[in-house]
Amino acid sequence: MPYHSRSALPDNVKHVLPEHAQEIYKEAFNSAWQQYRDADDRRGDDSREETAHKVAWAAVKQSYRKGDDDRWHKK
Repeated sequence: MPYHSRSALPDNVKHVLPEHAQEIYKEAFNSAWQQYRDADDRRGDDSREETAHKVAWAAVKQSYRKGDDDRWHKK
């Protein structure tokens, strides 16, 4: 299911990522949700939701990294 706001994101995203990273996550998830609607477009047996979450985390990791302090920092 697409996310319409940052407040709708899962707790494991809201409570660990900075606001900007949450926006990246939300937009990437929603885009992947549309792009991978057909199972034939996904790799392996991942569900549509699993695929969208993987894409969203990959998008966040392009701009952010997890520091030694276990917090996410802009690259």
